[in-house]
Amino acid sequence: MKDKFISLKNSFSAGIKRLNNKRELNTEKFKHLNLWLLLLFPLFICCMAEINQGKYISSFLNFVYDRPSVMLFNIIIASIIFLFLLALLRKGWIAVTIESFIYMALSTTELFKYGTNGNHLILSDMKLFRSVKSLTSFAYIKITPQLILYFAIVIAYILAVFYFNPKFRLSPVKRIASVTACILPCVGLVISPKFASPIYSLFNLDTTSATNAFLLNEKFESNSLMAFLVETASESFSNRLTEPEEYDEEVIDDIVDVAVEEEMNFNGGVKPNVIVIMSEAFADFRVFDELNVDDKHYAGFDKASEEGYGGVAITPTYASFTVRSEFELLFGLPVRSLNDPNMPQRELAEREQPALAQYYNSWGYETAYIHPFQNTFYSRNRIYEQFGFDQLLFAHQDYSNFTVPVEYYGTYIEDATVYNQINKLITETDEPMYIHTTTMQNHQPYDQGEDPTDEFGNYLSWIQHSNESMTVFLDSLKQLDEPTLVFFVGDHFPSLRGDTGVYSQLDISSENCSVLYEQKYFIWSNYDADFSVIPEKPVSFFYMPYVLMDIIDAPRDEFIQTMMNYMETTPIYSTSYDCTVPRNEELDVLTYDRVIGDVMSPCPIPDEILETSSDN
Repeated sequence: MKDKFISLKNSFSAGIKRLNNKRELNTEKFKHLNLWLLLLFPLFICCMAEINQGKYISSFLNFVYDRPSVMLFNIIIASIIFLFLLALLRKGWIAVTIESFIYMALSTTELFKYGTNGNHLILSDMKLFRSVKSLTSFAYIKITPQLILYFAIVIAYILAVFYFNPKFRLSPVKRIASVTACILPCVGLVISPKFASPIYSLFNLDTTSATNAFLLNEKFESNSLMAFLVETASESFSNRLTEPEEYDEEVIDDIVDVAVEEEMNFNGGVKPNVIVIMSEAFADFRVFDELNVDDKHYAGFDKASEEGYGGVAITPTYASFTVRSEFELLFGLPVRSLNDPNMPQRELAEREQPALAQYYNSWGYETAYIHPFQNTFYSRNRIYEQFGFDQLLFAHQDYSNFTVPVEYYGTYIEDATVYNQINKLITETDEPMYIHTTTMQNHQPYDQGEDPTDEFGNYLSWIQHSNESMTVFLDSLKQLDEPTLVFFVGDHFPSLRGDTGVYSQLDISSENCSVLYEQKYFIWSNYDADFSVIPEKPVSFFYMPYVLMDIIDAPRDEFIQTMMNYMETTPIYSTSYDCTVPRNEELDVLTYDRVIGDVMSPCPIPDEILETSSDN
């Protein structure tokens, strides 16, 4: 047996040696063919990546016909990347393999991402790579014959280059010069608007400022995959957050120099529980009359609104990036003031953060954050520890610190489990509670139901189930001998498929998409709460925490009073909803101070804790 193994090993080694000898001969024997294999590769991989993400050759040819200058830009970028790899690695087949992997990986990710939620891929999405396990549970991933064919063609090209073995022979000095020459224009495109703007103009790239998701998608249609990725990377760098020009203690003092009502005492000292429920993808599609959505799907929501108060709040996001809405509700600050990052929690300073839970702690509340999903997604377990919550409760298949039985509805933990956890916390805690929960039940994919192809119908059935659980929860609170205030709102309209989804059927575009940023909410109580302080007109999400504070008659400092004043003068501050609202420099500076700067504005966190956490 041992002799047979040695014989096979020797035969294999001999075969590899013969192949490498043949490849070395091919390098010189097929010089012209090798030259063409290298010269044509940037064009080849550009075409394959664009065809792959667009699914059909016909759509790609239409794009080339309509936007030839953009396609030329794509080829030049691919050529620069390829020259960089050749100069660095010298071996043609390695450079071809690496660039092929990058381009096909990006195009396949774009294919699945757009097919999942109707949003196109941008490079900042790569920050979620560490959460790929979570992302695969969201996505519609379907391996089609076309996808297999396109990958087979690319692999065949790689094998051909491997066999004929072209090499890039330059002196060390010329290699260094080539690498440098490739790096400089790529870096310049991203970090230098003066360098990038004339180039984008020369090749007729669409550089429209993408103030909402639909404008971003329209930009993709103009630029297609690679030009879109490069141009949005430039835009993202230009919009990066920097310290305001005028930021010091005197400026902050001037901003918060307001008269504060000092007689706020929780309506005579009675502190109600405050429950904030941000319901995943909960949206009222009855705003679209043409869909004829049955009221039965929203019966629980309607009942709660009638018993309490129903209104409209402006969400900062659509279809994805729940943490944008979550940030505004947890901090009472606008993501617009952070230049609208998709993941604002990644912008925060590494220190104790003046999230609103800190205020409730200072008022004698117990605080808890509940999320029925992986604690590592969006790094919540690490980042949210700095928000002042006494408890962080997460639950998933591989981890749970919930103290109630966990039940699933479809792919995710059902809302009823979350409501049971809230009830248990309230009944077992002597002090009043402030609880924020971000649910998961109604998250995509929506291919589970009586008809897997009826995505919208399945979504509505889940919404109905969510309403039923909500009604049971509120009925249980009516029996609770503790005053409790509940704020319920969806984080955003759901992710529904791109070309075949309901949004396409409704002809939603950048011109009429504002309705998708209007989220209905209700505020409900099991006691005689004063709802007269709730603004009648829509306000941005980040103001809603102050509305709740007003209802419970909570104490105010200069910061809270300043934010309440802004609610009167700038009720909506959201780029996606209305980019015509001018920048509020004071609000921007105050937001920077709270989450990134030195927290010079009034804050419930003791100075010694802030200083200690900043040092760490």
